[in-house]
Amino acid sequence: MTAHSFARFEGKCAFVTGSASGIGKTTALAFAREGAMVALADRDEKGARALARAIEAEGGRAFAVPCNVADAKSIETALHETVANYGGIDIAFNNAGIEQAGVPLADLPEEDFDRIVAIDLRGVYLCMRKQIPLMRKRGGGVIVNTSSGAGVVGIANQAAYAAVKHGVIGMTRSVALEVIRDNIRVNALCPGIIETPMITERVSGGTDEGRQRMVGQEPIGRLGKPEEIAQSVLYMCSEAAGFMVGHAMIVDGGQTTGISG
Repeated sequence: MTAHSFARFEGKCAFVTGSASGIGKTTALAFAREGAMVALADRDEKGARALARAIEAEGGRAFAVPCNVADAKSIETALHETVANYGGIDIAFNNAGIEQAGVPLADLPEEDFDRIVAIDLRGVYLCMRKQIPLMRKRGGGVIVNTSSGAGVVGIANQAAYAAVKHGVIGMTRSVALEVIRDNIRVNALCPGIIETPMITERVSGGTDEGRQRMVGQEPIGRLGKPEEIAQSVLYMCSEAAGFMVGHAMIVDGGQTTGISG
């Protein structure tokens, strides 16, 4: 592995959804660099396989597994393959998600609302429902669910997205209380505006003007780096965060703190 590698997760298996790009990709790579065996779960099989090859080229362990978080059977199959490859699951980063088009609720088609719910909220439910029994067999584990700054504030023209991200936090906190006596810690991560394809290519419209509009929403004066989010996830999954239970950790450059300037 690289010269700056650590071994916080040596012998641990991390299951990462949405791992072919953005925050999921960067976090999966970070887990591998710190010794974890990583299951790269994504609908984008080509992207996941490319990342697996990159991790293996650095001396790490990873394999790509097809996974559609809106499909319970797909999740079950992906987890089964992960257990077959690595013996069990110690860490789950339920990160797969989609964005909403910026429109008022009254103009949002029902099918768009249903799709956001199916992937961003129901997908987290389906994943945890299958991950928890596997972690119980393992004697414990850690789950981190991706929420958003939109999970702690309201955002105009983002009602569906805010609704599901608020829901992720509520579900995380409730499940955390259900499983902590099984030595399973469950927390949520709330990223701000991060330099990912979702932001730089889609939400911003892929223009300099759109990018500056995004930067203007961050009091820190820049977009977040995927590596900064990855390190937050790794901390939450490490022994250093052993007393963190049912928490929604905001890493957003001050975006949701209040009015600046």
